[in-house]
Amino acid sequence: MTPVANPAFSELVAPPAWRTVDLISDLHLQASELATFEAWQGYLQTTPADALVILGDLFEVWVGDDAAAQPGFEAQCVELLQRTAQRLPVFFMHGNRDFLVGKAFAAQCGLTLLDDPTVLVLHGERWLLSHGDALCLEDTDYLQFRAQVRTPEWQAAFLARPLEERRALARAIRAQSEDRKRDPSTLWADVDADAARQWLQHAGASALIHGHTHRPAVHDLGHGLRRIVLSDWDAAAHPPRAQLLCLSAAGAQRVDLR
Repeated sequence: MTPVANPAFSELVAPPAWRTVDLISDLHLQASELATFEAWQGYLQTTPADALVILGDLFEVWVGDDAAAQPGFEAQCVELLQRTAQRLPVFFMHGNRDFLVGKAFAAQCGLTLLDDPTVLVLHGERWLLSHGDALCLEDTDYLQFRAQVRTPEWQAAFLARPLEERRALARAIRAQSEDRKRDPSTLWADVDADAARQWLQHAGASALIHGHTHRPAVHDLGHGLRRIVLSDWDAAAHPPRAQLLCLSAAGAQRVDLR
């Protein structure tokens, strides 16, 4: 098992005026899944939250910020995020599918990029936020891939390729990933409990909130610590999935948007 180190924890300190903060992750937005896009659009237009935090995998794939410079699905997403960011602060943390979201896209949309992990300080509570993939220690093949593609050198070389070539490479990588999921010999890797406890203790937080695994639940880690897993979104599923976690002075509450 790959050992986990204690990362540097960034902090997001909520202003006193913030009453509620919404957290979402794993929408995996793509042009071929319009029902989920429309559910997301409806949510953005009506949320009463004082801030929104997106914990990664907003997009099924992101091949570079220049993808949003031409008319199409990515440009539609930019427009929605721009309008939302004019009403409330929107924060974005990279996931394993959209780790190439860059500063240009964030500036265009009015988003604030968050480090993974980040501690959200709200109403006197410390909430540790992460996408979650870095803590799936048994998924060693993925962690090796993750370490490679997060380097500036790999990203610069990839982004230097023509846009359509990057799209084709992304489709090939996604196809390999889906084939791997269908392989019955492939083990499903969850967040490592010891690593989660270690991060929480180091960050001085009692709850870790993350996505990535698509298995919404609350896990008791002992010693007053817990792990809250966000749901993925799929509005075309039966039943449809579209859920957020709302943080307030009363704690954490799941809200179904179906």
